[in-house]
Amino acid sequence: MSPSLTLVFCGTPRFAVSTLETLVHTGFLVRLAVTQPDKPRGRGLALSPSPVKQSALALELPITQPESIKSNDKFRAQLTALKPDAIIVVGYGRILPQWMIALPRLGNINLHASLLPKYRGAAPIQWAIARGEELTGVTTMRIDAGLDTGDILLQKEIPINPTDTAETLAPALAAIGANLMVDTLRGLQAGTIKPQPQDHEKATLASILKKEDGRIDFRLSAQEICNRLRGFQPWPGAFATFRGKNLHIWDAAVSKRSLPPGELLVESDLLFVGCGGNALAPLQVQPEGKKHMAVRDFVHGYRPQTGEKLGS
Repeated sequence: MSPSLTLVFCGTPRFAVSTLETLVHTGFLVRLAVTQPDKPRGRGLALSPSPVKQSALALELPITQPESIKSNDKFRAQLTALKPDAIIVVGYGRILPQWMIALPRLGNINLHASLLPKYRGAAPIQWAIARGEELTGVTTMRIDAGLDTGDILLQKEIPINPTDTAETLAPALAAIGANLMVDTLRGLQAGTIKPQPQDHEKATLASILKKEDGRIDFRLSAQEICNRLRGFQPWPGAFATFRGKNLHIWDAAVSKRSLPPGELLVESDLLFVGCGGNALAPLQVQPEGKKHMAVRDFVHGYRPQTGEKLGS
């Protein structure tokens, strides 16, 4: 058996934890975990470590949390002294400088949660669901100076189920991606992987989400709105205005009823909202400042009237 590879791992979110833990448990020598500095969270704004830092502490790995990496001589010297065979990057959240890209002999290997070149960028899982894709997956790629533009190493496809949200799909992709990273490193070590350039003409962008992405446009079809509210969980969600305040819709179905965009129809315990060509039937909603509730509780408590409108 060939000697194990020496790695540096760069990551921050929960999505990256599966890869870090799988690499360690598989026997790769992770000499350093690099993650973002602790961030203030919660009402008291106490400093909270990233999920990757928490995992690295449990694995008893050395950890560093540089504020910046581009012109950080101390960080550069630290990585250079380790002489890593590869640097693994999963959701680290920083653009890598050229000196870092050029450092390891096998390159900087990124796990990306889409089938590149589709959905390059910061929110590939969310946008794949929001745009109604039925298939997604993970890609390992060799990082270059562009945004998710490097050569593809390996890919693995999985279906997007009609009930999937960004919260349910992310853990599945993380688990598949962790195993794909192991296969990638073993293939690179054995020389059996042939990197494939991306077809840049087929690229799509999964830009970082903004709060306004969650504002519902009722000119869209009910299916398009359902896709967006599934993709944009837990944030920014999908919301409209009702009587001057925000109303989040967390679960909904497509109805065959036909109503003008944004107009409400109340039938017993049921609520329908007009969309482009059909209607949306909210199932779980959340009025501003309140908890999630079933739509029947909203109908009984707030007494929306047929003919009222939800605003975009």
